[in-house]
Amino acid sequence: MDMAVISGTGPIALVKPATRHTMQARVAWGGNVVTVGGDAPVRVQSMTNTDTQDAGATAQQVAELAYAGSELVRITVNTPEAAEQVPRIRERLDAMGVDVPLIGDFHYNGHRLLTEHPGCAQALSKYRINPGNVGRGSRHDQQFGLMIEAALKWDKPVRIGVNWGSVDQALLTRLMDENGARAQPWDTRQVMYEALVQSALGSAQQAVDWGMAPAQVILSTKLSRVQDLVAVYRALSARCDHALHLGLTEAGMGTKGTVASTAALSLLLQEGIGDTIRVSLTPRPGEARTQEVRVASEILQALGLRMFAPSVTACPGCGRTTSTVFQSLAQDVDEYLRAQMPVWRTKYPGVETLKVAVMGCVVNGPGESKHADIGISLPGSGETPVAPVYIDGKKAMTLRGEHVAEEFHAIVERYVEKRFGQGAAAASDGR
Repeated sequence: MDMAVISGTGPIALVKPATRHTMQARVAWGGNVVTVGGDAPVRVQSMTNTDTQDAGATAQQVAELAYAGSELVRITVNTPEAAEQVPRIRERLDAMGVDVPLIGDFHYNGHRLLTEHPGCAQALSKYRINPGNVGRGSRHDQQFGLMIEAALKWDKPVRIGVNWGSVDQALLTRLMDENGARAQPWDTRQVMYEALVQSALGSAQQAVDWGMAPAQVILSTKLSRVQDLVAVYRALSARCDHALHLGLTEAGMGTKGTVASTAALSLLLQEGIGDTIRVSLTPRPGEARTQEVRVASEILQALGLRMFAPSVTACPGCGRTTSTVFQSLAQDVDEYLRAQMPVWRTKYPGVETLKVAVMGCVVNGPGESKHADIGISLPGSGETPVAPVYIDGKKAMTLRGEHVAEEFHAIVERYVEKRFGQGAAAASDGR
């Protein structure tokens, strides 16, 4: 075989997510300013599923989501009673030292709630408006205008969020009629795509015409099927430079929702489309709401867009690893690292870049462990029951016995202190 064909004509291109220039919005509470778009990292956000009238439960869930890494948290504001509790929720969060910005999710009656409950309007850091349900006919512009008026009065950004299930019916009907008159009509789904994009862009232009700074208008056009979502966001990003909120609506629960959201968001983020993301998972009974934050963070970390926690490389297991020891240790180490991160993040800057390997046998174990910052290779079935530990590519020690997990935790802790602690920073400054 021709070796020139085997070797190729040059180096294989490096792959990384594309970049797209967008305007930058500012979502703030107190001294915490979360920038969205521009040169800001892709932001993670989430939404509560508590009854907003229950200020205690809602504040607690907001705090849990923020603690898990959500940089913005959206809450439902659907009734006067809910609107009355928004300032109480904000007060509880402030008392807990949680300064995550709150986003108010409004549908149908947002114009009244923002006008009649100024405390709510002021306590929120951003308003989510759905142009498909702010009023029909002549009431649409009036009610939409009242929400923009509130945003201007209180200096709040807005997200104009169009959903396929509640698209502006008047706009859709007009586009369907126009399509029927075409010599070669578009596919019905393509007309729906156009309705979503036009609704978002038209509403954004209205908001700007009424005084909103263009950068303070974030857009979203959510659908529930991966290919539909990709098609619409590609079109939307090509027609504007507003910051874009990504999310697959009604993604589902468990594996289905996780995989669908990951597929859709990853395709778009790789193309440089998307400035903030939310993974809309339906929680299983008893499952923490924070799972959607973890999935969103993992998507960004897997793409190399952001680093949130040390990465743990672990083999999937095979016939060489019939023991569950390495599986238990991999899970244990991953949970340990995540549990430490709230403290480590402030105590050890840069610790989120740490790479840890927990491998199950001698085939790939030593190699993967050497390529990690710190790694352990456990014995597979029938292999010598020892666990060599590698630090910075070199074998440092061997662990044996029943307390391998605890000993490895201590080794990781010492490594983190040495590499990312104040002593390491001082040594670096002195070079």
